[in-house]
Amino acid sequence: MPQTRQLAAIMFTDIVGYTTLMGKDEHKAFALLNKNRQLQKPIIESFGGRWIKEMGDGVIASFNTASNALAAAKKIQEACRADADFQLRIGIHLGEVVFENEDVFGDGVNIASRIESLGIAGAVLISKAIRDQVKNNSDFQLESLGHFDFKNVSEPIEVYALSNPGFAVPKQEEMQGKLKLPPKKSSALTWIIAIPVIAAASFSIWFFKDRKEPIDSVADQSIAVLAFVDMSQEKDQEYFSDGLSENVIDLLAKVNSLKVIGRTSSFSFKGKNEDLRVIGEKLGAANILEGSVQRDGNKIRITAQLIRSADGFHLWSEKYDRELKDIFAIQDEISLAILKAIKVKLIGQEKEALLKKYTDNVEAYQLYLHGRFHVNKSTPDGFMKAIEYFKAAIALDPNYSIAYSGMAFCYLSLWYWNWLPPEKSLPLGLQAAQKSLELDSNIAESHLAIGRVKLHNEWKVSEAKAEFNKALDINPNNAECHVQLSMCAALLGNNKEAMEHSQMAVRLDPFSQMNLWMATTAPYVIGDIETTLENGKRIIDLDSTFFAGHWWVGLSYMDSGKYQEGMDELTLAAKLENGLLTLSTLGTIYGQMGDKVKAMETINKMKSMKGIELAGNNFIGDVYVSIGKFDSAFLYYDKAVKIQEGFMLWKKYYLMSIPALQKDPRTRKLLDRIEANY
Repeated sequence: MPQTRQLAAIMFTDIVGYTTLMGKDEHKAFALLNKNRQLQKPIIESFGGRWIKEMGDGVIASFNTASNALAAAKKIQEACRADADFQLRIGIHLGEVVFENEDVFGDGVNIASRIESLGIAGAVLISKAIRDQVKNNSDFQLESLGHFDFKNVSEPIEVYALSNPGFAVPKQEEMQGKLKLPPKKSSALTWIIAIPVIAAASFSIWFFKDRKEPIDSVADQSIAVLAFVDMSQEKDQEYFSDGLSENVIDLLAKVNSLKVIGRTSSFSFKGKNEDLRVIGEKLGAANILEGSVQRDGNKIRITAQLIRSADGFHLWSEKYDRELKDIFAIQDEISLAILKAIKVKLIGQEKEALLKKYTDNVEAYQLYLHGRFHVNKSTPDGFMKAIEYFKAAIALDPNYSIAYSGMAFCYLSLWYWNWLPPEKSLPLGLQAAQKSLELDSNIAESHLAIGRVKLHNEWKVSEAKAEFNKALDINPNNAECHVQLSMCAALLGNNKEAMEHSQMAVRLDPFSQMNLWMATTAPYVIGDIETTLENGKRIIDLDSTFFAGHWWVGLSYMDSGKYQEGMDELTLAAKLENGLLTLSTLGTIYGQMGDKVKAMETINKMKSMKGIELAGNNFIGDVYVSIGKFDSAFLYYDKAVKIQEGFMLWKKYYLMSIPALQKDPRTRKLLDRIEANY
């Protein structure tokens, strides 16, 4: 079915208390789902609605008119009212959506979901867009609940409740949905709260006016560096302003006592003009650095200001009017001023590391910044362009060690994600990393690159761990180091250590989808389904079009026995990313649900994909296991071990979860071959 884009009223319904019931009585919970379907579907269709799909205990439906959608919701709640064990909350929004293959996507869907999340049992909540269409309809009594800032929705949305007799209207304190911030209170309530606050503040000003600020706590020694704004007349210096911000992040990250939020999370607020206090709260950063760059030829003007996020107090600010050749000194000055302002003391060799220069060649430095700009796109084309810039920088300065480490990262990323054949990527990545270390053994990124090869290609887990620890000693705020160490710890059976590193990675870069994706590996393989599910949902909140969130949620449901929910999520993941990883898990759930025909169709689809013999044997083997064809599975696993496919590292967690394979001698032999180099 081709895509069609249209305006539609989207209705979300959700069974209140279903998750708790599922934990207590699965049979009753499944009976409730069937009852939910039997009640809602005829009503939806009677009002001209379209039943889209079920998502666990939730239902999505669409209507051509707002009045029909609200009338259907009213009828559904009236039908539920007589049954105390069957209570729903409903949310409706009118917006532009995309219909494709019996499914629906778009902001209209996301907003309806977020409105529904505010509801309580017996409530019907609607957006102002719906209210404006039905305001003259006497069948509906409506009450405004105020404006709400929903996650991943740019503008506040006014929400109304259906307030006809018998319908629940939630109070402010009952609404706990997917919000950026608590809902705004009425002006009267605001003043009731504000009066004692103002009085207390007045007393505090008098009491502390002659006192020094208290000693900073450890929590105060955390910072997020936002992307500096390109103020150049031509607006063509984004690579330079981004690079300056990123370099300051890298410099500060070397200070052990300072928590530095990762680049991806800090840059996620780029261009959004959001309140710095809100940003600090979201990122868990007590201090925020923001600034701008204006460049005209070889002249640059850089402004920077450090703000305490709790109250917006300016701790430090400075303006630099310099020549481009002074850029290295400016970065150092900014970093040292920040540390002084938040009372961080450098110890040991930290100052030397902080002020370290990798090149004196400003032109090479600019080429390096161009390369970093393309690296951060995280696309095959971006990595290839970055390599060319790094090569150009090295041509100007053959001793530019960190440019070699950047090149290593690109080649190894192209190898790891199967975007470039191993023979064209892996040796070049390893060579670049070794050259970087030869020039300078104190570059965290190079140790990280060597560690990635040792772990994911050579399966030398202990040696990889040693490299990652070296990288972490140099840069204690590197989120990927913590991700890789969490994987090593999980493989070595140190579950507590694995979770500590995984959690630290998430704290350091909480808005990075890639970081969340990779950091979830450890909790999943050690059986922490709750954390896996939570992380998956966080990724979906960040970007519902990124497959990894749906993939983790689908795996969590599958391993919990919620096969239909798992199928829905894994199907969506495969639709968003039609690759070996997603197809393999989709085929596996087909097999576990007993659908051998679709499982085999998935296997055949994978076999027809380009490069399967170099990277896909492991994935095909997994689907064969799910349908009980163990002989075929071990044939493919044997091929995967011979060429050391990275995902074979985790095979014990899959095979040892299947009773029939626990006793199969081939399992132990296979695992011994994998673990021989640990």
